[in-house]
Amino acid sequence: MANKVRMGMVGGGSGALIGAVHRLAAEMTGDIELVAGAFSSNPDASKQFGIELGLDASRAYGNYEEMIDAEATLPEDQRMQCVSIVTPNNSHADISCRALKKGMHVICDKPLAGNLEDALRVAAVVEETGLLFGITHTYTGYPLIIEARERVRAGELGDIRRVVVIYLQDWLSQAADTKGSKQATWRTDASVGGESGAFADIGTHAFNLVEFITGQQMTEVAAELKTVVEDRDIDDDGAAMFRLQNGAAGLLAASQVCTGAVNGLRIEIYGDKGSLHWSHGDPNTLTIGRRGDPDQVISPGNNIAYLSDAARSRCRTPGGHPEGFIEAFSNLYVDFAAAVRAFPEPTDNICATVEDGVRAMRFVRATITSTNNGSQWTSI
Repeated sequence: MANKVRMGMVGGGSGALIGAVHRLAAEMTGDIELVAGAFSSNPDASKQFGIELGLDASRAYGNYEEMIDAEATLPEDQRMQCVSIVTPNNSHADISCRALKKGMHVICDKPLAGNLEDALRVAAVVEETGLLFGITHTYTGYPLIIEARERVRAGELGDIRRVVVIYLQDWLSQAADTKGSKQATWRTDASVGGESGAFADIGTHAFNLVEFITGQQMTEVAAELKTVVEDRDIDDDGAAMFRLQNGAAGLLAASQVCTGAVNGLRIEIYGDKGSLHWSHGDPNTLTIGRRGDPDQVISPGNNIAYLSDAARSRCRTPGGHPEGFIEAFSNLYVDFAAAVRAFPEPTDNICATVEDGVRAMRFVRATITSTNNGSQWTSI
């Protein structure tokens, strides 16, 4: 597509998994071009990596301050229009605020910031500038998660009574897992990762899924966060009971020390008319349960008439062909690029907003507070 949305990137240098995922997801849209970047805290490595990616050497920058300030001086039809931030949590707020104040939209990897105060600081700048801010909660990009939301909206489950969401991993289950891995090291270090470990890293995904699908906000939690592996100053395991606006009850667990759980994300939502069940291990199946009836098993596909328009429009393959992680990620970038093109007119955008990001950090803070108070119920 001619005149693609021009994007810069901060972070995601050599060996960084999530940066490569963001670049691939953006490229798959066919509507975004990476034109600039500051990819590493090492200026020389940053510039070299940008050149390796095919950027003009003049736009492969040594640090994000240099990139944002230099791009802001370019003619409007050349400068980057948005910035993708794929750095450790504690740097999200400073990068976001600088980009926004220079007139650039931001799409940021989750969570919004390292702590609630920084999240509120970003939200204030978004409010001040009126610019777009998106957060990549990947799983909301799956067509069947969107379908689940649409069916709840349509009342197929009736009044929501209980939600169970579990996100278990094992990639930090041993002390040795942090050695030789930058991604593992900063996620277990509060000075870089922020005020929470597992609950900020993957618990916020679980939290976001609950609010996205049900349309209900969590109002309070009773939580227990733990540090299982020795010599860490941040949680790597935890669980919380929660309540929704309508009084429904819920359970949420997030852990990165569950041996054998590679990426065990699943969600179950129960209403007085029916239930729905989705697992990331089988993301192309959404099961609807109703009392006395056989389970209804739903699959994605852009030619499947029983899907809602919202879900079908995010399907990338015909029925029977799997929709995967990169496709879901790319759906977020598709919607964000469309919002950039239409700005300041609003669009139908599934990408999480800065308000969603602040709510996720309020959730994290509430779970920490609850834990410190003996797992007492704590308002979000």
